[in-house]
Amino acid sequence: MNLFNGFNTSASALTANRLRMDVVSSNIANAETTRSELVDGEWQPYKRKVVELQKHSFESQLQSAMGKGNAASSGVKVATIKEDQAPTKLVYNPTHPDANEDGYVEMPNVDMVKEMVDMMSASRSYEANVTALNATKSMYMKALELGK
Repeated sequence: MNLFNGFNTSASALTANRLRMDVVSSNIANAETTRSELVDGEWQPYKRKVVELQKHSFESQLQSAMGKGNAASSGVKVATIKEDQAPTKLVYNPTHPDANEDGYVEMPNVDMVKEMVDMMSASRSYEANVTALNATKSMYMKALELGK
């Protein structure tokens, strides 16, 4: 048994949630970006990014507990960062430089309400993992005091 499993689990979750907050921040910053990437000679609007997390499998946990696997396999990791496939929004603004012949501008598929909910969720998860990390540290400190 590794004494630092609690620390490793919390650390992996802290890292994953920090990345989630970074991606949400990027989405919010690009909510009005109509020229993000060039595809077939045409500028495309920014596509919302989504972080997918993956927990380590039970099998890897079992192998680690038996001493046959990687001890750092506890916790969560970022599986991928994908583009959201939701359609972009068409906004009528004929004076915009990126407006089509009908006066519509293709805007990013970023929904500010979704982004704020994702940010609050990542922030709360981060806070919960800091609390778990501090609780683990406190337990180890109390165990060290028993030896005195």
